[in-house]
Amino acid sequence: MKKVASLRYGVIFKKAFSQPNIFKAFVKDFLGIKLEIDTVEMEKSFEPPIGNVDTCFDLFAEDKENRIIVDIQHVRYADHYDRFLHYHCAALLEQVASSEDYRPCLKVFTIVILTSGDRHKVDIATIDFDPKDRQGNHLNEISHKILYVCPKYVTENTPEPYREWLLAIVDSLDEEVDETDYQHPEIQQIFELIARDLVSPKERARMKDEYSLEQLQNDKSRKKTLEIAKNMLDDGLDSATIMKYTGLSPDKLAALK
Repeated sequence: MKKVASLRYGVIFKKAFSQPNIFKAFVKDFLGIKLEIDTVEMEKSFEPPIGNVDTCFDLFAEDKENRIIVDIQHVRYADHYDRFLHYHCAALLEQVASSEDYRPCLKVFTIVILTSGDRHKVDIATIDFDPKDRQGNHLNEISHKILYVCPKYVTENTPEPYREWLLAIVDSLDEEVDETDYQHPEIQQIFELIARDLVSPKERARMKDEYSLEQLQNDKSRKKTLEIAKNMLDDGLDSATIMKYTGLSPDKLAALK
């Protein structure tokens, strides 16, 4: 077993996945795209900002045909689907030079890594922007796509090559991995990069800051969830519906009653 820093932390995830060869291998396996890049930017933002939000991307890379964004999120936010849809659209709009040309020069793909999971409990969910006819057939006009990836819900039915990446991410969350379980050379490289004894003091400080912020956000989220559940009870909704939309367990809902 190998002691590693957890990939739940943005500073650690970016340390590993900002390596161009690792980033390219990850994108190739998830999107089937062979990127031609030399660098991966961290905490990328546009100047001037698009709209009224100064969007910042965890990892950002582009070649002559594609613009790839990877964002990592551990804390569960109620709006993460909308949040990263906004990020994706910002990367599209930044390319539009004039009102006469609405077709971006680069195809935009966004991969969101939700290490803490999601209430839908699926391993991979996709927003596909390509128009479809009434029979569901693609028109092959728009390639842009968003992937929401939840390593926590990887199963035996998760297809390769996604499965090994997801297992590696979730395996690191308890800060210990069995590197012999993995064959992918870039995954082995990740384990070397995030080895616990190679974490710098600066990285440790960033990890502590992230953990403190996560705890604060979790506390706020729990209070908000309980408030929503209480309002739903007051409105007469049944327990099954409340648990479905709030994620509360039967015991927690009973205590709230």
